[in-house]
Amino acid sequence: MNRVQLRPIGRMDWVLMVAVLALLVLSTLLVWSATEHRTSLTGGDSTAFARKHLVNVVIGLGLMAAVCATDHRWVRIVAPLVYVGSLAGLVLVLVMGSTINGSRSWIDVGGMSIQPSEFAKLAVVIGMALVLAERTEGRWRARVGGRDVGLMLLVAAVPAALIILQPDLGTLLVLSATVFGVLAAAGTPRRWLALLFAGGVAAAAAVVAAGLLKPYQIHRFMAFTDPSLDPKGAGYNVQQARIAIGNGGLFGQGLFQGRVTQGQYVPEQHTDFIFTVAGEELGLVGSLLLIGLLGIVLWRALRIAARTDDLFGRVAAAGVACWIGFQAFQNIGMCLGIMPVTGVPLPFVSYGGSSMFAGMLAIGLLQNIHARTVAPAAVRRASTPGLLAVR
Repeated sequence: MNRVQLRPIGRMDWVLMVAVLALLVLSTLLVWSATEHRTSLTGGDSTAFARKHLVNVVIGLGLMAAVCATDHRWVRIVAPLVYVGSLAGLVLVLVMGSTINGSRSWIDVGGMSIQPSEFAKLAVVIGMALVLAERTEGRWRARVGGRDVGLMLLVAAVPAALIILQPDLGTLLVLSATVFGVLAAAGTPRRWLALLFAGGVAAAAAVVAAGLLKPYQIHRFMAFTDPSLDPKGAGYNVQQARIAIGNGGLFGQGLFQGRVTQGQYVPEQHTDFIFTVAGEELGLVGSLLLIGLLGIVLWRALRIAARTDDLFGRVAAAGVACWIGFQAFQNIGMCLGIMPVTGVPLPFVSYGGSSMFAGMLAIGLLQNIHARTVAPAAVRRASTPGLLAVR
């Protein structure tokens, strides 16, 4: 039989890759525009943050390539180490972390701020997928039982508890949506999903009723319905974000030309509110392009999940899609005023190394799963008489 040689580059999902690369190019321009006149951040160097963002992009692409090229057996072997490492980071941030905007979520290492909770999202996805795969693979009829669901929830509960202690409610919301999506993709019975959803709502109501949330957290959640409730905090952010997006019109005011953006009226515009730069300077057309690129990433992730026969790959890919999809919705929603201000970054677009690295690691995982799905089909074609070996 002819030997099949498949190069990793030939097994990539290029539609996914092109969409991600387009997002990275667009994000660099938006970060540059949002920071070029903020001398308090840049020290007078208008390209400082754009260059730092490009460094994060290059590192992220390197991490993606490393995961993409790794043998899938090693991905599963390393998965527990990634999970344990993320837990260690979450513990360290509680001990020696820096507090920013009321949340102790960052660790300063060598002049860089690392946010372990960003990596915890990926760790929970692969941890839950690994638990399910190890317990169900080889069964005559692989069904998700109560013990499987319990173990997967335990995998998610430990980092979730550490994130609550920071507290970082935005990340907790994203993590909760991701866990729910992983359980659904794993085949959890619908009645169990309904009970889990109802239990989550009841728990959230109990936390609010017990007064466990800090005042600024309650203000953030309420300001999206009535910005006047917190006019100097989250309400101000929402109002300025709406003004910036509304100024964009159909085609925008032009890159680097937005009056609200260049006037520095929107706080945290290069991180949490990066979408407002696209809304004002690129308009509705540019905003829809950005959303469309994110939609392509979700489509390809779900397509990879649907096509793979590997249970670990299917659940992990679906979990990545849920994570990126809900986080993008949350971020864009808070810029539009339809979701509370929670401080989560826009995947692949917002400035920030931790978010970029975690997102690109997830893309590498998707490409790795896709390569394992394509390779067996190529082997079958190569072993069929009359067909040429794939090179």
